[in-house]
This record gives sequence, C-alpha cells and structure tokens, in this order.
Amino acid sequence: MPHTASVATFSPALPALDAQAERLIELGVHESAGLVAAEVHAFAATAAAQVGDGGALLAVHPDRAPASALAPLLRHGGKPGFVVVDMPDVDHFAPLDTLPLPDAPLYLLTDPDRGDHLANWSPNEALPALTANARTPLLLTEGIHWVLQQPTVLERNHCFMTIGSRLPKPNGTLDARTPALWISNGTGRDGRERRNAPKVGWCWAGNRHTWLGFASATGRRTQEA
Repeated sequence: MPHTASVATFSPALPALDAQAERLIELGVHESAGLVAAEVHAFAATAAAQVGDGGALLAVHPDRAPASALAPLLRHGGKPGFVVVDMPDVDHFAPLDTLPLPDAPLYLLTDPDRGDHLANWSPNEALPALTANARTPLLLTEGIHWVLQQPTVLERNHCFMTIGSRLPKPNGTLDARTPALWISNGTGRDGRERRNAPKVGWCWAGNRHTWLGFASATGRRTQEA
C-alpha cells in the first residue's frame, strides 16, 4: 500500500446553497427528479439556516436523478459530459450496503474532498483508509453533483473515483468495476470529438492510478437531521 498522509487535501469552497439550488433548477435536474423549483429552493433555504453554507453540497437522491441523466449536464471546455460505452449499466451501480442514504429526495453532503492524498491507491485499499478517517466515499451521482456545482474539482491529472457506488452481482459479490470521473483524452471509443470532455468511466477495484484520488465527505444529512 502506498505511503500517504491521512488528511484531506483538496476541498474548494462551494457556492452558497441557494446558488446550488438555482444551478440545479437551471439545468432541469428538479424536473427529472419529479420536484418543483419551489421545493428545491425551500430545502436549500432551510438547510442553510441550520448548517450554514460552508462546505455543504446539495444532492438529489440517485433514485430521483440517476447518473445517466446527470452526466450529459457536465461541461469542461464547453464540451458535454458522457458515460463510456462499456458502462451501459451505469444506473445499476448502487450505494454500498455500509452507506445508508437519507430517505429524502434532497440531502446534503458535508465537507466533500477530492482525495488527492490517496492517488495511486487502489479502490480496495482506499475504502478502509477513508473509513478509518471517519469519511464516507462519494457515490457516482454525488460526484457528478459536485462537478456541476464546482467544475474546478475536475482537472486533468487530478480527477477522482466515486467508490461509494458499486454494482452488485446476482451471487451477492460486487462487480470489479469502480466508477470514476475524469477528462477524456479523445482516444479509443471516446472519439476525438470528445477530447477534453468530462467523462464517467470505471477502473478495476484492484488497480492503482496516479491521477485519480478518492472523493469523500464527512457525512450525509437531511435538513432535519
């Protein structure tokens, strides 16, 4: 296992919660989730009054807004996001059993971090390290929400995995693929026209990549929690 510091290393300031709500509404995420704009604004206002705006990310439950619907909304260099062709089952990647989600259409993630300090670790190595430091790995949809609100967290050579989402197999084991967000080089089946576009892809659970951190947060909560 690579040697690394045990502290988070990249967590840029998020927009205020009311601005995050407006961003989701502008993108039409609320409509895909079966919500009205007033509900999103009301949640953000109440949450901001309870927890403040600093370090909180507004997320829509993945059952309401799956990764396949969110990925095309991403932008990098003016190019839209996409899901790799060999991940047609992207929406079947579910939260790990150890990561219960709030039973609500909208919730907050506190203190998200890109996990640069875990670059060159495998997902299998990074998960227990995050847990030991009282951090929870982000889901794929949560990672997409983060980039929608704070595009600078996705930069070439400093991208991240979202290992809170895994694909369960019929026999109860997990598919070896682990989802990630990075920037396409426009090679292979991505196509040259997608060079520099934000990309939802996957890596093997046992492999290491020097340019991928592991996104995490300190927790999830609703506005009432």
